[in-house]
Amino acid sequence: MTDKEHSVQHFLNLANRAGRGKFKIYIGMSAGVGKTFRMLQEVHAMLKNGINIQIGYIETHGRAETHALLDGLPTIPRKQVFYKGKMLEEMDLSTILLLAPDWVVVDELAHSNIPGSKNEKRWQDVVDLLNAGINVLSAVNIQHIESINQEVKSITGIEVQERIPDLVLQMADEVVNIDLTADELITRLKEGKIYDSSKVESALKNFFQADKILQLRELALKEVTTQVERKVETEIPRSQQMRHESFLACISTNDDVARKVIRKTARLAAYYHADWYVLYVQTPRESADKIALAAQRHLINNLKLATELGAEVVQEHSVKISESIINIALEKRVTTICMGKPHISLFRIILRTNLFNQLLKTLSSNDIDIIILS
Repeated sequence: MTDKEHSVQHFLNLANRAGRGKFKIYIGMSAGVGKTFRMLQEVHAMLKNGINIQIGYIETHGRAETHALLDGLPTIPRKQVFYKGKMLEEMDLSTILLLAPDWVVVDELAHSNIPGSKNEKRWQDVVDLLNAGINVLSAVNIQHIESINQEVKSITGIEVQERIPDLVLQMADEVVNIDLTADELITRLKEGKIYDSSKVESALKNFFQADKILQLRELALKEVTTQVERKVETEIPRSQQMRHESFLACISTNDDVARKVIRKTARLAAYYHADWYVLYVQTPRESADKIALAAQRHLINNLKLATELGAEVVQEHSVKISESIINIALEKRVTTICMGKPHISLFRIILRTNLFNQLLKTLSSNDIDIIILS
């Protein structure tokens, strides 16, 4: 583990201690979607309900609608720091810890603190606040998440330097996506609600293009979906969780049947918006030196077809086909296994093995369905 990774893990270990504050993050695909605006709306609502919440650090970027929401909100003054001949402002972590409000707003989660600060990054300040039992509202753009930094670069052509570890999102109690369509975001830009009018034309030619926004939007939606799924898995008993469909198509070297099973499973997976896999178990009798060249060619073409239709292909070498199906179904968390009609060679082999009852029993106990496709 590198020094940086050790430092990250140290902070996250602190945040996982009992009695820590709650952590809510607003995430968005880009600047201007309304993360800070939504946070400030929530602050007003909390104040009306008598909750002790204060602004620790907010950045409105000169947006008039957002800045107007600061009126009447209790704010902890920023700390003035002299650095490289300039007077700069930072969030005053020590004062927030001293005042210990129930909730504090900490914007710009990926921000790098001025050298000499207690912590290198603002997300580390947030961990200190959580560790002190203070609840935190924060915000971050999708491009600042470490693991998708290169994806963002390939989309936008820009490598974002200020980033947060993925585990910071994972320690959040709630992640909320602030979503707009590409047209809505571009309209906001043209109306001067994101940048000064002098920067609009340049932004439209670079970052704020519909195809780029759409891809960033997809990344943001996927990230929030992942966080929600993780929360469901950790906080809701498995027996109460909503079932997420996942299909496994089992094929043999029978060309016609294999193609039908692949295509029908592909349609099922598309209907349920589900992941799906194609499994081919090669037995010793179907090894490369024993199987006919035509059968090999058909198999390769069918596996290629499966990949083109969006499947993940799994190839196993085993004499126990049933056992391989069970293992892959459990490993991939499959909900439905699809096979051809009983007369195909794969099904005949399964019926002949003493593992067939084990197959049915295992699948039943794990709520896995079997579909026999015509």
